[in-house]
Amino acid sequence: MDAELITNLNSMIVLLFCALSAYQYIYILVSVLFSSRRFTTAKEHRYAVLICARNEENVIAQLIDSIKKQDYPSELVDIYLLADNCTDQTAAVAEAAGAIVYERHDLTKIGKGYAMHTLLTRLRQDKGEEYYDGYFVFDADNLLAPDYIRQMNTVFSNGYRIVTSYRNSKNFCHNWVTAGYGVMFLREARHMNNARMILHSSCAVSGTGFLVHRDIINENDGWPYYTLTEDLEFTMDRIAKGDRIGYCHDAIFYDEQPTKFRQSWSQRIRWTKGFIQAFFKRGGAVLRGMFTKRCGFSCFDEIVSTMPNILLAFFGAISAVTMVYSLIFVDGYDFSHFLQSFIMYLGSIYAVNFFLGLLTIITEWKKINGSTGRKIRYAFTFPLFMMTGVPINIVAVFVKVKWKHIEHSDATTIDQISTTGTKNKA
Repeated sequence: MDAELITNLNSMIVLLFCALSAYQYIYILVSVLFSSRRFTTAKEHRYAVLICARNEENVIAQLIDSIKKQDYPSELVDIYLLADNCTDQTAAVAEAAGAIVYERHDLTKIGKGYAMHTLLTRLRQDKGEEYYDGYFVFDADNLLAPDYIRQMNTVFSNGYRIVTSYRNSKNFCHNWVTAGYGVMFLREARHMNNARMILHSSCAVSGTGFLVHRDIINENDGWPYYTLTEDLEFTMDRIAKGDRIGYCHDAIFYDEQPTKFRQSWSQRIRWTKGFIQAFFKRGGAVLRGMFTKRCGFSCFDEIVSTMPNILLAFFGAISAVTMVYSLIFVDGYDFSHFLQSFIMYLGSIYAVNFFLGLLTIITEWKKINGSTGRKIRYAFTFPLFMMTGVPINIVAVFVKVKWKHIEHSDATTIDQISTTGTKNKA
């Protein structure tokens, strides 16, 4: 295929998705101009907290401590941990901290989805399918603000069977990598899910920090989501089935971001591969849902939010292969045309993400632990972090990806975050 044709086709794809995603700028206006939805009526429900952990002895006790310090009746919250193929003291530390611990040893079925299904299967066998009203899902490196469960319970009590929350970072200002993640997740919470909630559309689950009604778990007979991005697969499945995922802006939790670019590279390659897996598994149902009254816009929103990563990965890979072929085998190939288009493409990515990152940092300024200088600096590095997604998306098409453990070592407690708010200041 002609290299110039590929370049033009890529440009058309980018322009198409820019046009389709233009409505997301309305989200920004909504999130800035309108107050977040809040509810007052709430029934106290019984919850199980689910944590799947692999070699997390350094951070698991801090999460459990933050759960036990919730301003919600402790008799209505039980903490369960699945020690998944652990070779350290995660199980013992969690049990000593007050969790009910199960263990799993299976090196053939690796990933959070399999661990979640195992934990839910054992828990439902021991407690029955109706004992808990809902299930919280957290990762071992998370910390919960003291009113987290109470705030989530309020939204849950008002008819939302799935509720996600506000994701902040323990180590936002450690370096440009952690700040890149931090801005990305804050933007997703404030300017995406918050706006969706205000507009009564469906939100999206992202990784951790969410609540699921028991009826959904019983309907699924556990957790049948095994792709590399099981959170995306879950979101796509439930939106296509007509569930409206809620969002609680006042429920804040913190997680630890990778500090090394090599870790980030591996993690985001897994995410891109997982996007592809989830789309091929659940995308058909979401596409069909676009043409239904019940969930049409929510399905459209999910497709537009997911597809750019997939299409740009494939067409970027084709472009790279075509360029290399043309340089080697095509006499007189005008490389400058490709280079000019590529530079313009990168420039547009930087400009858009600088605007989005700066806006997020400004609107969430008080919630970011860090000095003024660092916050300003990371507004300029955020676009660079997002631009590294270009080669990541391309490489993900060619490589075989397996789930890899990312070590967590930030032993910050919720008391340190709640009482000082200065952990990352410098």
